[in-house]
Amino acid sequence: MTSKVNGFAKRDVAIVGVGIAPSGEQWDKGLRELTIEAGFAAAADAGVRGKDIDLILVGNMSAGTFVGQEHVAALVADFLGLNPTSAVRVEAACASGGVAFKQGCLAIASGLYDLVVVGGVEKMTDVQGKWATSVLSGAMDFEWEAYFGATFPGIYALMARRYMYEYGLTREQLAAVAVKNHYHGSFNPLAHFRNKITVDQVLNSSLIADPLRLFDCSPISDGAACVILTPAENARKYTDTPILVDACVQASDTLTLFERRDICTLDATVEASREAYRLTKISPKDIDVAEVHDCFTIAEILALEDLGFCKKGEAGTLYDEGQLYVGGSLPVNTDGGLKASGHPVGATGVKQIVELVKQLRGEVESGRQVKGAEQALAQNVGGSGATAVVTLLRREN
Repeated sequence: MTSKVNGFAKRDVAIVGVGIAPSGEQWDKGLRELTIEAGFAAAADAGVRGKDIDLILVGNMSAGTFVGQEHVAALVADFLGLNPTSAVRVEAACASGGVAFKQGCLAIASGLYDLVVVGGVEKMTDVQGKWATSVLSGAMDFEWEAYFGATFPGIYALMARRYMYEYGLTREQLAAVAVKNHYHGSFNPLAHFRNKITVDQVLNSSLIADPLRLFDCSPISDGAACVILTPAENARKYTDTPILVDACVQASDTLTLFERRDICTLDATVEASREAYRLTKISPKDIDVAEVHDCFTIAEILALEDLGFCKKGEAGTLYDEGQLYVGGSLPVNTDGGLKASGHPVGATGVKQIVELVKQLRGEVESGRQVKGAEQALAQNVGGSGATAVVTLLRREN
């Protein structure tokens, strides 16, 4: 079969191994320890040997600034015992993991590589919160946004306020995003936060950037995740439950918010999802479970509409109806999302893939397993929407 990864292609791609390190404040683990934990888990899951791996791709946003470590790909190859395998770091802000995954799919589809490791890692808690905010601001236009005092909570607050004005989203509906994701995260032993919360707790948490409050914002997290890719024709050498990559599409938009056509729409997400649906000939109604980029609660609202799960302005009603919980018509962020599961930025895109692979295999914990899931979608966003990666996964029948 011809691979559908961006339409460029010779071979179908399968995921045969996944591994993940817990997200959170990992004071006893550094960058390399997190990488080793996720990488060894993925290798064990697939039963692969280091000498069989052809390429290593590592999603990482800013290890040099967070912990002073550049040359991250070489570090990963070294401490996973994979030298002299070629290793490459991929950076696309918070979409670093998703873009690394896409490049891994292309590497397999091209016919040049037969076994590719895609990892993502970030160690963020070794610096103070103000410094972390400054580092993350490098994912926006530093000269024309961050220089004048903009932060990502402020940028997304502008989106939220405009959206509420345009479409009548209530503050309670916005808070319901966090409530749902904390509920799912409470069943995830690897989540940064495992506490259930209420709408009142969200509304009464500290104001960050009106209308966003503390419980509307994803945390600063340490974490790592890893997946192993191979041609679909070889997948059953490694696993009885291969997961096929039907499409992985990346699109771009303006770096600055003020240049956007519409700040209530992430055009990069719209374009990437439209192309992914076209390549696979499926529609949003075919998706059984989704992981979307909820760095702030408004981001999940926008994602649902931009991905075609509902019309513009209608996402809020899905929370009123409970449709986005496990057991609903479209379970979203079953691991807790970025909000509860954590947001180690370079790892997030890969972490989403790990969750969906486990969902499609039927291997997640009771309370958040989507029964009979066959088709899954991941959306990973960089910055305020300048980069978007949409991936469609399918359980092999």
